[in-house]
Amino acid sequence: MARLLVGPFNRVEGDLEVSLDVRAGRVQRAQVNATMYRGFEQILQGKLPNDALVYVPRICGICSVSQSVASAKALADLAGVTVPDNGLHVTNLMQATENLADHLTHFYLFFMPDFTRPVYASRAWHAEAVRRFAPQTGEQMREAIAARQRWFTLLGTLGGKWPHTQSIDPGGSSRAVEPAERIRLLSKLREFRWFLERHLFATPLEDMAALSSLDALWAWHDAAANAGDFRLFLSCARDLDLHQLGAGPGLYLSFGAYSQPGGAHALASGVWRASEQTLVEPDTLAITEDATHAWLEDAPMPLHPLQGMTLPNADKAGAYTWNKAPRLAGEVVETGAIARQLASGHPLVRDAVAKHGGCVLTRVIARVLELAIVVPMMERWLKALEPGAPYFTACELPDEGVGMGLGEAARGALGHWLVVKNGRIANYQIVAPTSWNFSPRDVGGTPGALEKALEGAPVLPGEKSPVSVQHIVRSFDPCMVCTVH
Repeated sequence: MARLLVGPFNRVEGDLEVSLDVRAGRVQRAQVNATMYRGFEQILQGKLPNDALVYVPRICGICSVSQSVASAKALADLAGVTVPDNGLHVTNLMQATENLADHLTHFYLFFMPDFTRPVYASRAWHAEAVRRFAPQTGEQMREAIAARQRWFTLLGTLGGKWPHTQSIDPGGSSRAVEPAERIRLLSKLREFRWFLERHLFATPLEDMAALSSLDALWAWHDAAANAGDFRLFLSCARDLDLHQLGAGPGLYLSFGAYSQPGGAHALASGVWRASEQTLVEPDTLAITEDATHAWLEDAPMPLHPLQGMTLPNADKAGAYTWNKAPRLAGEVVETGAIARQLASGHPLVRDAVAKHGGCVLTRVIARVLELAIVVPMMERWLKALEPGAPYFTACELPDEGVGMGLGEAARGALGHWLVVKNGRIANYQIVAPTSWNFSPRDVGGTPGALEKALEGAPVLPGEKSPVSVQHIVRSFDPCMVCTVH
């Protein structure tokens, strides 16, 4: 058996290294290493609770709004404050802007360039993939970068700046939207819709979102093969059998995205068990973190985040990553757009997962589909803003108490837990989406979602950075800087 060390990966957020045991041209065992330690959970100890809103956005430069929203929710839970409708709508608009930018970036800049690799030069679609997606020179890559830049100007109006927006408050948003600004924001939404409908889908968003089965998706593809960039991805995926690559654990977690007036979510929360086709609400008390294989001090048993501890031990025997191993009632879960769409009951994603499970194909389908689903939601939230109505509720934070803030970043389930004593943060623990997906083995030796998904991946003769491994890793869209917060 040969040992292959892959990394650091390019085109991912942060530092990632994967150790592979390879035999007979297949990965037999994988260990995923988050190689950097940052210590935000230690930095926050002893700070004033509201200071978290300054620190946590700086965990990450690409999902800082999501971190802000989760922290604000934890502080709102601590204070018992309710956010007014306008505050919910504006917060959702800010977070959706960031999340959809991440989806766009993942598809065009992180995922599709792998199809331009020389290993695929003999494929019928390769020349077209190079023309569209070659790093720095691809025609559609340049179009996507320009669309992304224009899209982010929404956050200048909604939150003052991006990243590290500071208008998000436990009671809502401190930045009201003027009527004239709403018209400009709607224009920017429609410009982004135009990009998606012309370049990515080559079809109206509503028609894309209405596809109800995998057969319907393939029929849509075959009706105009390679018209639009998503159809070209589907051509590549079918030719390469990407539905057979990167099988997930079959248990999917969503905390619910985009809180609505009345307490519901625009994209539902839930735990979807694929083998039984069942959906239940997440039991947050059953969340634990196991540090057995992390360079962190162990507790006698896996801890719930409210009791969690983060104490570095770089010389720990048997450790191979800075990431803890989150578990839900002891089980490995997968999170991300695929989990949100399964929990929300989207028929295309449920049918695709029923046929192929969580895999490279179905993860990308779910992520791209979310672009078509959420942009119309954003148009409705913007129109729902009520002139003159409040955007936040002022509140006082108690000197003692606990708070939990749950939500969905682009990459999946994000949770913040804090404990306040004597008016100061006594403990602050964060479980990020990539912490779930890229977790190490736990005390029982059970591999995390990516570690398991890499087992069986083909390794071609002479490959030092196997293209199959690249596809699987990128299908989860890692954000390692959040993982090593």
